[in-house]
Amino acid sequence: MRKIHILSIIFIIIGLQAKAQIFEVSFDSSLEQGDFSGNVLLYLSKENKSPKDIFVGLELTPVYRVNVKNIKSNESVIFDDSAVSYPVELSNIERGEYYAQAVFDLNLGDANIGTSPGNLYSEPIKIDLTKDFEKVFRLKADKVIQPINFNETEFLKELSVRSNLLSQFHKKDIFVNAAVSLPKEYYEESDKEYPVIFSIFGFGANYKLHSGRHTFLEKLGEQPIIVVYLDGNCPEGHSTYANSDVNGPWGDALVKEFIPLLKQKYRTNGAFLLHGHSSGGWASLWLQINYPKTFAGAWASAPDQVDFRNYQNKNIYETNNMFYDEKGNLLADVTIAGRFPVISAKDFYRTENVIYRGSQLRSFDAVFGGFDNNGDRIRLVNIPSGEINKNAIPLWKRYDLSIILRDNWSNLKENLDGKIRISVGTSDNFHLHHAVKLLDKEMKSIDANMEFEYYAGDHFTLFTEEYINEGTNFLLKNYENWLNENK
Repeated sequence: MRKIHILSIIFIIIGLQAKAQIFEVSFDSSLEQGDFSGNVLLYLSKENKSPKDIFVGLELTPVYRVNVKNIKSNESVIFDDSAVSYPVELSNIERGEYYAQAVFDLNLGDANIGTSPGNLYSEPIKIDLTKDFEKVFRLKADKVIQPINFNETEFLKELSVRSNLLSQFHKKDIFVNAAVSLPKEYYEESDKEYPVIFSIFGFGANYKLHSGRHTFLEKLGEQPIIVVYLDGNCPEGHSTYANSDVNGPWGDALVKEFIPLLKQKYRTNGAFLLHGHSSGGWASLWLQINYPKTFAGAWASAPDQVDFRNYQNKNIYETNNMFYDEKGNLLADVTIAGRFPVISAKDFYRTENVIYRGSQLRSFDAVFGGFDNNGDRIRLVNIPSGEINKNAIPLWKRYDLSIILRDNWSNLKENLDGKIRISVGTSDNFHLHHAVKLLDKEMKSIDANMEFEYYAGDHFTLFTEEYINEGTNFLLKNYENWLNENK
């Protein structure tokens, strides 16, 4: 009797599994696309009318992914409960009205799949998900995401440099791109040369859209300057201009290929300074530390984790799990005022497991991680458990700025002394102030001459007049030091 009861339960479960919510996704023959192989994504949202445009990790919404090979136009890609999913399988998501949209990812160079030029996408449609699993929803990608145009002006120019180093690494053409903002006086004296500030945007920014907005960088005191706006955009997210096992030699490409061409094309005087916020802040530190004779000073604003004893508020060297604390409570990756949880690490990582490239945590994996002997990616966090992958720790340790500076300060001091300033809010939304404090303590223990400043505010509210003035005064001081050393 018991055996019959168990068999009945099994048949019921099998019957339920047989009825799965299904979406059929295809691309139109008018796109003149050959057979498609790669990842297809399905985005659903109850609020966002264009769900493919979500900011991954900061907007939690159902997303699904299927990997296909040699799909022809008008041939259906089936999304059912076997798709890689967040937060649950299609059949188990909350019923109701959704906007639905599909993207075929060609992975042609940009980070964000939903806005990457060349990707095929469908117009969003509004659907009503009911308990009727017999109903099949169909979406057809009949549009191509167009490149963003850069609007050059008399004083804002685009500079795109093909990198031999990166092109050889990736076995295809790779360019280091930037916008160059010239001072208003640039055309008045044809022989006058100017210092340069490299302004590095944080994660998700685009130099084509956001260049020229940091007007506080236009002068150092009374000295007009050239500003080079960099965004770090690469297929895996933000390159941070670090030499990486996954992304390739971005630091060398910038210093050895981009900067020489910049010097040829524009009248620079040889003084190069760095400023960046968030991922751009980390990048400015990395470049200053690794190329200390190239750059005369770096102001890092709210940089990404500078000490991995506090990475997303966890010590990666000691913890076993990034999703839960020792009591089993969910950990927050994103907070309000550094205290009130908004988005958990578990949700953040699981979303990025579906949107497999170009998002923030995957971007860290690409910069700091690497490959195993089989050529598979070594990531810091295992999905779905949240457990730390101990094989990733030695790889990540190579990029722990606190360890690099502490262990090598005797060799670095001569070229780095007084050239680094780190400023951060005391309520950073991503816990970044905790890592800065750890680095601050390490640097004080070895008597390293670096500036650390803490301001009231979070990751997004720092740029007060006081904050800007003190940061730019630091860059001015370092520029004056450079002038004295190069008389």
